[in-house]
Amino acid sequence: MTTVRPALDAALRHTVALRTEALFRSSGAFREGHFLLKSGRHGDAYVEKFQVLQDPAATSELCGFFAEHGRGRDREALVNLVAGPTTGGIILAFETARQLGVRSIFAEEVRADDGTTHREFRRGFRIEPGERVLLVDDILTTGGSLLAMIPAVEAMGGEIVECVVLVDRSGGRTTLTSPTTGRVYPVRSLWELDLPTYEPGPATCPRCADGTPIHAPGSTGTGSIAAGAATS
Repeated sequence: MTTVRPALDAALRHTVALRTEALFRSSGAFREGHFLLKSGRHGDAYVEKFQVLQDPAATSELCGFFAEHGRGRDREALVNLVAGPTTGGIILAFETARQLGVRSIFAEEVRADDGTTHREFRRGFRIEPGERVLLVDDILTTGGSLLAMIPAVEAMGGEIVECVVLVDRSGGRTTLTSPTTGRVYPVRSLWELDLPTYEPGPATCPRCADGTPIHAPGSTGTGSIAAGAATS
């Protein structure tokens, strides 16, 4: 495990978390209501990161917090490049790298002939052996996107110094273990968010019980759907 600097002190982490929450709320990225999640479970809150990432000023401020994880005490960059997964990670990697004065690259999801997926650096992107890499992403839930990126970085000989995300919904995960080498890397977040989810139906979901209209957020929109259809 490699780290670039000591973890930010508790008071500063708290300040960053409050500011991150404020930016998500003011942009409409943090929504409260009744939501049908991709997992099929229901939730009474939802994070739509692209509502905040569409704002250049807010994105720049958030990436400034990311950049602190790639600087030394002399304010010089201690990483050679910043990498993120598609899609939100492209924006975050670019702006964080801009502030650090280094390169940014992104890894795309690729489907193999057998139907399995993995992430690759394509489009001529290179990581030279020994280059120090800061991995960034938007929302950490299972860690799947970052876990899929780690082997791609390791295969090129890159040295991952840290993984940083905007929002941690994982329940407080602090490390990621490479699925290929077993190496353990630190993962940190700007804002830890505990959002409970529920099995559909009035017996298990409070919003189903009180009849709140349900929405299916995501890339296809946030239109209301019938509560009965969501629980049938």
